Amino acid sequence: MAGGGGARPARCGLVSRSGSPGLEVPPASLPIPRAEARPAGGGERSRRAAQDRSSGGVPSPAAWQHPFLNVFRHFRVDEWKRSSKEGDVAVVTDKVLKSAVYRIRGSVSSSNYIQLPRTSTQSLGLTGRYLYVLFRPLPTKHFVIHLDVSTEDGQVIRVSFSNLFKEFKSSATWLQFPFVFETKTSRRDLAGVAPRDVRWTCLQLDLHDILMFYLNRHYGHLKSIRLCASLLVRNLYTSDLCFDPAVTVTEARRAKLPVNPVPREMAFPVPKGESWHDLYIHVRFPSDSSKAPHEQVERSCPPPEAGHVSRRPPHPVVFGKPLLSSGSPVAQISSPILPCQVPSAPRLLPEVSLTYKHPEVSSVRASSIPGQRPSAWDEATDAHTVVSGKHVLADKSSRVPMALEDLGSCKLFLPDPVLRLKGVIGFGGHSTQWALWTKDGVSVVYPCHAVIIVLHIDTRQQRFFLGHTDKVSALALDGNDTLLASAQVQPPSMVRLWDFQTGGCLSLFRSPLHTICSLSFSGSGALLCGVGKDKHGRTVVVAWGTDQVGLGGEVVVLARVHTDFDIQNFRIAFFDETRMASCGRGSVRLWRLRGGALRSCAVDLGEYCALELTDLAFAQTPDGHRAPSASILFVCSHSGHILEIDHQHMAVLHIRRLLPTQPPAVPLTEKQNFSSGSGIAISSLSVSTATCAVGSEDGYLRLWPLDFSSVLLEAEHDGPVSSVSFSPDGLRVLSTTTSGHLGFLDVPSREYTVLARSHMAPVLALSTEQNRGQMATVSLDHTVRIWDLATLQQLYDFSSGETPCAVAFHPTLPNFFCGFSSGAVRSFSLEDSGALVEHTRHRGAITSLVITPDGRFLFSSCSQGSLVQYSCAVSRCCVLRVAANMVYQDGRPNPNILAVSGDSCRLAFVGPSKCMVTVMESASLDELLHVDVSTLNLASNHLDWAVAVCFSPGDSGHLLVSTSSNKIVVLDAVSGHTIRKFSSVRSRACSSLALSEDSSLLLAATGRTITVWDYPAQGNSGCQVYIGHSEPVHVVAFTPDQQQVLSVGDAIFLWDVLAAPESDPSEPGVPPVHEAGSSVGQLEDLASGASGLPRQQVPIPSPASPSPLSVHDRPFEGSAGTFSTSDEEGPCEENHVSEAFLQGQGPTPPVLVEREASGAGDGPREAAKGSWAPAAVPYHCSQTGEWSLRRVKAGLPTRPDSYKHFTARYKASTRVKSVSLPPVGREQLRLKAVVGYNGNGRANMVWRPNTGFFAYTCGRLVVVEDLHSGTQQHWLGHPQEISTLALNQDGQVLASASCCGNTAARCQIRIWDVPKGLCRHILSHHDTAVQALAFSPDDEFLVTLGDYADLTLALWSMATYELLSSTRLPEPAHGVAFNPWDANELISVGTSAITFWLLQHHGTDTSFQVHREPVPEELGTSELTSLCCGASPLLYCGSSSGQVCVWDTGTGRCFLAWEADEGEIGVLLCSGSRLVSGSNTRRLRLWAVGVVPELRRKGSSARSNSVLMERELTLDGAVVSASFDSGMDMGVVGTTAGTLWYISWTEGTSTRLISGHRSKVNEVVFSPSESHCATCGEDGSVRVWSLASMELVIQFQVLNQSCLCLAWTPPSCERPEQQQVVAGYSDGTLRVFSISRTAMELKMHPHRTALTAIAFSTDGQTILSGDKDGLVAVSRPCTGMTFRVLSDHRGAPISAIQSTGKEYEDLGVEGGELWLAASGDQRVSIWASDWLRDRCELLEWLSFPAPATSEALGLLPPSLAAFCPWDRAILVCVGLGTHEEVLFYSLRQKQVVQKMPLPFFAMSLSLSPGAQLMVVGFAECMLRLLDCVSGTAQDFEGHDDSVHLCRFTPSGKLLFTAAHNEILVWKVTSP
Repeated sequence: MAGGGGARPARCGLVSRSGSPGLEVPPASLPIPRAEARPAGGGERSRRAAQDRSSGGVPSPAAWQHPFLNVFRHFRVDEWKRSSKEGDVAVVTDKVLKSAVYRIRGSVSSSNYIQLPRTSTQSLGLTGRYLYVLFRPLPTKHFVIHLDVSTEDGQVIRVSFSNLFKEFKSSATWLQFPFVFETKTSRRDLAGVAPRDVRWTCLQLDLHDILMFYLNRHYGHLKSIRLCASLLVRNLYTSDLCFDPAVTVTEARRAKLPVNPVPREMAFPVPKGESWHDLYIHVRFPSDSSKAPHEQVERSCPPPEAGHVSRRPPHPVVFGKPLLSSGSPVAQISSPILPCQVPSAPRLLPEVSLTYKHPEVSSVRASSIPGQRPSAWDEATDAHTVVSGKHVLADKSSRVPMALEDLGSCKLFLPDPVLRLKGVIGFGGHSTQWALWTKDGVSVVYPCHAVIIVLHIDTRQQRFFLGHTDKVSALALDGNDTLLASAQVQPPSMVRLWDFQTGGCLSLFRSPLHTICSLSFSGSGALLCGVGKDKHGRTVVVAWGTDQVGLGGEVVVLARVHTDFDIQNFRIAFFDETRMASCGRGSVRLWRLRGGALRSCAVDLGEYCALELTDLAFAQTPDGHRAPSASILFVCSHSGHILEIDHQHMAVLHIRRLLPTQPPAVPLTEKQNFSSGSGIAISSLSVSTATCAVGSEDGYLRLWPLDFSSVLLEAEHDGPVSSVSFSPDGLRVLSTTTSGHLGFLDVPSREYTVLARSHMAPVLALSTEQNRGQMATVSLDHTVRIWDLATLQQLYDFSSGETPCAVAFHPTLPNFFCGFSSGAVRSFSLEDSGALVEHTRHRGAITSLVITPDGRFLFSSCSQGSLVQYSCAVSRCCVLRVAANMVYQDGRPNPNILAVSGDSCRLAFVGPSKCMVTVMESASLDELLHVDVSTLNLASNHLDWAVAVCFSPGDSGHLLVSTSSNKIVVLDAVSGHTIRKFSSVRSRACSSLALSEDSSLLLAATGRTITVWDYPAQGNSGCQVYIGHSEPVHVVAFTPDQQQVLSVGDAIFLWDVLAAPESDPSEPGVPPVHEAGSSVGQLEDLASGASGLPRQQVPIPSPASPSPLSVHDRPFEGSAGTFSTSDEEGPCEENHVSEAFLQGQGPTPPVLVEREASGAGDGPREAAKGSWAPAAVPYHCSQTGEWSLRRVKAGLPTRPDSYKHFTARYKASTRVKSVSLPPVGREQLRLKAVVGYNGNGRANMVWRPNTGFFAYTCGRLVVVEDLHSGTQQHWLGHPQEISTLALNQDGQVLASASCCGNTAARCQIRIWDVPKGLCRHILSHHDTAVQALAFSPDDEFLVTLGDYADLTLALWSMATYELLSSTRLPEPAHGVAFNPWDANELISVGTSAITFWLLQHHGTDTSFQVHREPVPEELGTSELTSLCCGASPLLYCGSSSGQVCVWDTGTGRCFLAWEADEGEIGVLLCSGSRLVSGSNTRRLRLWAVGVVPELRRKGSSARSNSVLMERELTLDGAVVSASFDSGMDMGVVGTTAGTLWYISWTEGTSTRLISGHRSKVNEVVFSPSESHCATCGEDGSVRVWSLASMELVIQFQVLNQSCLCLAWTPPSCERPEQQQVVAGYSDGTLRVFSISRTAMELKMHPHRTALTAIAFSTDGQTILSGDKDGLVAVSRPCTGMTFRVLSDHRGAPISAIQSTGKEYEDLGVEGGELWLAASGDQRVSIWASDWLRDRCELLEWLSFPAPATSEALGLLPPSLAAFCPWDRAILVCVGLGTHEEVLFYSLRQKQVVQKMPLPFFAMSLSLSPGAQLMVVGFAECMLRLLDCVSGTAQDFEGHDDSVHLCRFTPSGKLLFTAAHNEILVWKVTSP
C-alpha cells in the first residue's frame, strides 16, 4: 500500500449494485493508488510547491494514518489532555455492543460535547478521505456533529450534521446537512428527534466528495471534530479505504469477496444466525447512486480543468436491508422483530432528483501556486451563470459588471442581465490611503469597500474590478499598467491579480498572511511584495514572483521572512527590483532579495531611533539615470521629521523638521491634549524630480523643494491627509483624506479638483428629487448629503451632532425633510442652505419619513411607535396629528416601514405590532384595513412578521409586504386578500422594496444583495440576484426617470436598467453569451448558497394539531397501570439514601416514579399498583430530627438553560452575623424609602387590586408600598437576597424566601402577617435557593420548590408551620402551582415532564402520590418553564421555545399547542377567557383563549389558529413577575431591568411604577435647593429624581459607556438656567447636562482613561476631574477647554475630589478656594487656587501608611477625604491604614487632632452639613452613624451588599446610601 510522496490510496472502478445491498464492488480487491495532480514542470518548482503547501498549514499524507486511524485511541480521549469535554459526558457500558462508549447528553447541545483537539488553534491533521463515526442517537433527542475541514488552499469549512436541521443550507464556509429518520408510516417526519428504536449507526462521510460536490473545493485534511448531545459514540476512524461495515475480514477471506472488509476493531458485534443489516444501520454520504451513469467511474484521474467545473450534488443513501431501489435516496427498513413499530433509518438531505450538466465556464486561472487547485466558485470564477430548471449553464459574459442568480423556469423572463453597474459613490472602506495613478496619468485607481474603481479624471467614467467578498485592504499597480494586485480584509487574506487592461482576474491565491496591510509592485510587474501580520500578530514580509501570471503561469512564493520590528510602509526600488526599503516605528531598513531569501539591514538613526516613521519614497532622477548610487530615500515621521538617506551607503544625509507657519501676533499655546511636540504630523510623502509633496494630519497638502527651504504650495483639506502621490509627469498630486475625500492638485494652475467624496459610515436612507435630478442620503457619520445624479458629485453637506435617520424630498418645493435620532424632524431649504423649521413631537429616534406624491402631507414614525402627520403644502410645515403606539416600536431606521399610495390617498405602515400591517386614509388617518401577517403562512411553525411595506404605482391597488420568512406577499390594498407571493432565494428578509412605475420590475434589498423579479410574470417566476455591496443594503429605489436603480449600504451604487435584448426564439432558455472582461461582475455561486440546490421541502407537523402524547391516556384513579423507568445506555444514576434511613431509623424515603416517554424499557425496575405511584410517607420532625432528603454536594450542578431559575448576584462583601442595633425609639436614622426593584428576583412582586396590597423586593428587603400615597413600609429580617414572594388567597399572609449565604446555612422562608407587618414564623429546609412558593386554595398548605441545585419539593402546614413532606426531584423543576379546583393536587413543570402531585392524608400524616407525563412531542427538545390554571380542567404551560401547550388535567393529556413567542416563556397568568404570557424576549402578550374549552372537546382535531393575540407590549427586559386583576384588564409586571410597569390592556399602554438603575450606582448628588437629586450608574445613565416623591424626572443615557462620577453646580449658581450636572464616563469624556433644558450642553475629552472623580469649583465656572491614571484635569465648561493637567497623583486612581471656600487666611497661601484630591495609594493633596487668575498652589500633601497584609483583605477600601463642613480647616480622612479609624487633620496645626475607631475599614464616607454627624459605610453590609460631639455611634443594616456610597443632603435632613443598585433613603432624626 503506497504512502507518502503525495499519493493517497483510493478506490477505482465501477460501482456495482448486483451484489449485496450496500456493497461496493471494484474490479480488484486491492485499491489502486491515486496520484495527486501536479503542475507541469519539475525540479526546483516542484520542490518549491511542496514547500509552499507545507508552509501553508496543509499536512501531507502520513504513513502512520494508513490503512486506518483510531482517532480516540491516537488522541487518548480518555485522558482529556489532547481533547476536551463539556457538560454531561460520561463513560457507560452499552448492552448491544457490550463495550464502553461515551454518552453525551443534555438539553442544550452546544453545552454538552466532546471536542478534538482541545483548542481551536490546534489541528488534528487527519488526511484520510473517509471519516467513520460509530454512534447511536439517544431516543427522542437531538444531536449535532460538527466537522472543521481544511481545503488544500487553507480555507476552513464547517460541515454539520444534525436532526435539528430541517433543510439543507450552505455558504462559502459552511455546510449544514439534516439527518433524517424515516419510518414505514403514512406520515413522513423528515426532521425531528430520533425515534425510540434508533439503532447503532456507522456514518461514513466522504470528505473529499462533500467539498467537491457542494463547494467545488479540494479536501486537505480534517482539522477538528465536535460531537454534541445527545448521542452515544463508540469511536471515530479515518481512512483512505472505503470499508464495508457489514463484511468482516474473516467473511471476506472465506468468500473471497472483492471488497474492503471492516477492520476487526471497527466491527459491530453480530450474533450467530443474525444479519448485520437487521441490527445496525450504515449511512454513506455522499452516495455514488446520485451520479449519472457516465460519472460512476472512480475519480483516479487528475481533477477537472479550470474551464470545466463540475457541480454534481449527490443523492444521500442509506444502506439497509432490503434496499428498495437503487435509484431511491431513501431506504425503508422492515424489521421482523417488531412489525408494529418499524425501526427508523436515518438519511441526509437534500434529496436531488434533477440531472445536472457540466457547466462550461470561461477559463480563469485561479490556481496560482503550484499544487493549488481552483478555489471556491464564488471566490475564483468571474463568469455569468444562470441556474434554470434542470440545467446549469455557464457562458462568457459581455463587458458589463454584474452578478446574477436566476432561479425558476427554463424560460428567461428578464433581459439578461437587467441591471448593469454604472457608478459608485464612495471611497475607502477599510482604509483611505490607497489611491494610485495609472502610467498615462489620466486615471486613478482606488477601492470602495469590496469594489475596485478606475476613474478617468477628465470624463469621470468608471470601470470596475468585481470579485472581492470583503473590503479591499491594499492595492498595487505595476509600472506598465499591466498587473493590478489587491488584497482583502477577511483573514486569511486573499490576493487577486488582475489584467489591468481587460479587467480579468488572472490569479486568486491565499497569502500566508492573516491580514495584508501593504502591497508593492516592481516596475516590470515581475515581483510583488506584501507586508502584514500572521495569525499570531507577528509582522511578515512575503515576496511573490508574478512574471508568469500573464502567460498562464503561476504565482510563486520567492521568499518569506518574519520580523520583530514595526513596518508601516514598504517599497520596491524602481531602479533595482531586488532592493526594497521599509520604515516603521523607530526603524528604517533596506532589503535585498537574493538567492531565494529576503535579508534586511537597519539604517543607524542615532538619536532619532524613537521616531514614529510613517512613509517613504525614492527620489526620481531628472535624467532617467537608474543607478543605485543616484537614488536618495526620503522618510517622513509623525513628529514632522524628514530623513534623507543614501541608499547605497546606508547613511543618513540630512534630517529636517517641518514646522507649521503661524502669524507673529499669535503666541504659541499649549496643546489641549496629551500629544507633545509642535512639528507637522506627516502621514505621507511623495517625491518628484524637483519637489516633495507632504500630507499631514492638520489637513494640509504641502509642496516643498527638495532642500525644504520654504513651502511652494499648500492646499487645505477638510480632514487629515492620509496619502499623497505624484502623477508620472510630476504635474499633479493625488491626495486622500481620512474623511473620505479623493482629489488632486494641479501644480501649474494651482487648482484643486475633488474626484470623489464619501460617507464614512453606512448609509441609512435616501430620497430622490425629480426636477433637479438630485439625491439626498443620510448616514451614521452624522451627515446629510445632496448629490447630483448625473455627475455623481456632492452638492451640499449638512452636518449635525446627532445621527440623521430618515430623509424625504418635497415633490414640488425646493425643500427636504430629515429625521434624527433625537426624535426631531427638520425641514431644510436647498435655496437658502439652512433649516426652515424643527418639530420635536417624537420621543424616540425617527425610523421613517414619507411624503405623499402630491406634497400635501408628511408622515414620520419613531422607535417609540408614534406616528405624526404634518401639513407640508407650504415651506414651513406644521403638525396636524400625533398618534401614540401606532407604528411597530423598532429602534432601527427602516425607510420602508411607512408607505403612501401613488394617488396620495392611503398610508400603510407596520404596526401597532410587528405582525400587523395597517392601512389608513392619509388625510383623516381613519383606519381602512388591518392585516395580520402571522396568519398569511399557516404552514409555518414560526411566527411571521412584517419587515417592509410598499404600494404598487398607479391604480393597481396592490400592497406589497415583506415578511420575516423571506417572502414578499402581494395583498389587495382594499380587502387584504393575498394575490400572490414572491420567495426570496436569500436567507434574509427583504428590508427594502421598490416597484417600477410600469410595474415591470420589483426590487428588494436582501442582505448584501439586490434581488430583481419580473413582477407581471405569473406562477413561480424566477429572480436575478446582484452582489457588490460588502455590507447589508438598507434601501433600493428607482430614480425618478425609472432608467436607473439606486442601492445604498456601505456605499451608493447606481445601476442602469437595461432594455430587453433581442433573443433567438429557437433557444428561449439559453442566455446570451458574454465574455469575461474588465467589467465582469462577480458571480455568487448558487450551488454554494443556501438556496442553491433543489431539495425536497421538509414537512413540519402543524402545532395546531398535536399528535397524541402516548398510546395510553393518563389512567383514572382506581384503574390498573404500570409505570417504570429504564435506561438502555448502561448503569443509571439513582438517588440513594442511607441504609439507616431504609431500615426504619427514619421514615421511608420518598420515591419518585416516572413513566418513560418511549414506553417500557428492558424491564421494569419498580412498579406501582395503580395510576398513582407513592412518592412520600408522612414526615415527622420529632421522629427524624435532622433527617431530610438533601443532595450531597459532590460538585457544582449545571444551571438549566432557563432564565426562570434565580441566581443570586455575586457579592464580594461578607455580611456580619450580628449587628448591635440602637434601642427602639432612639434611632437617629429611620428608613424612609427604597429606590429600585430587584430585577434579579423571580416572581418577587405581588399585587391585589381588591385590597390595594402591593409588595416587592429590593435586595433583602420586602417593600410594601401604597400606590396612592407613595408611602412605604420596609420588612427587614432576611439575611440574604430575597428570591421570590407569594401571597395567600385571602391576602393576610405573605411568604418570602431568601437564598443561603455566609450568614445562613440554609434558605430562610419568612411568613409575614400582612396587617401587622410582623414576621410570624421562619421556615428553613432548602439548601441553596427557593425557586417558587405557592399557597393552596384553602390556605392550609404552602409548597416550596428548591432550585436546580437543591432539587427538593417541600410541603408545609400553615396551621402548625410543620414540614409535612419533602420529596427529592429527579430533575430541575421550573415552576409549581396548586390546582385551584382541588386543594389536594398540585402541578410542577420541569426539564422533560409535567408532574401531577396528589396529597393523601392519613390521620396526621400526609404523603404524595405522583404521576408524570413527558413533554409533548410537538415541543421537541423544549422544556416546560411556566404554568397557570385556567377554566376547569385546563392547565396552560409555557415552554423554553416560546410555545404554550394546553393540558386537560382530568386526563393528563395535552391537546393543544401554539407558538406564542420567539423566546422562553417565564410568566403565564390566566383568568376567564384571557391569558397573559411574558418571556425573555421582553414581550408581554394578551391572548384570547375563550375557545379553548371548545377545542378540548374536539380532541386531536383541535387547531390553534382559533387562539388569537389581542395585544402586545414590549418592555425593557425579560418578564420575571406579574400580577393582574380578575378581568386581566390591568396589572403590574416586573422585568430584569429593575422596572415595575403598570399595564393597561384597555389603553394598550405601559407606565413605569418603580424604576432604578439595573447596575451599580456610582454617585448621588443634590441640587442646592434640595428639590432634586441625581444618580449615575454603570449602565451609562444619569437620572434626576424629585426628592419629595422620589419619582424619576429626567434620564440622560449614554450607550456603551459607564458613568462613574457626578457633580451638581454649587449654590453660587442659583438661577434655574444655571442648574447643571457634570458626569464623567469610562471613555475619558465628561458631559455637562442642563436640568432646565433637559439636554446635553457640552462634551469634553480631557482624559485618556476613565474618569473616577469630578467636582465643580465654588463659583461653578471650573470643573476638576480625576481619572484612573491619577491625572487631575482642570477645565472651563464655558469654553470647553482644559487649561491645566496635574500629574502629582500619577499611578493611582483618583478616588475623591472636593472643593470649598477658604475661610481662614492664615494658611499661608493665596487664593480664595481650597480643593483636595485623594488617590488609591493613600495619598491626599490639598490645593489653594484662584482659577480666574490661573493660580493653583499645593498647600499640603498627606500620605497614610498601608498595612503589610493588605493583600489578604480582599476588597480593598478606597482612600477618601472630605473637608469638615463645620470647620473647613479640618480634613476628615478614611482608608486603608494601620488601623480601622477616622482621622481628623488640621490644616492650621499641620497634625491629626482627633481619631475615631471603626469596626471595619470604611468603604464610603459622608459628613452632615446640618449637625456634627458623620456616616461611614462598610463592606460588611452595614453603616455606622457617628456623633462627632458626643462620640456615640449607632449601627444600621438593610443593604445586601457593600455600602459603597453615603451622601447627606445639603440640609442634613436626609441620608442616601447605596449598595450595588440599591438606594436607601434615611431620615435623620434628632437624638
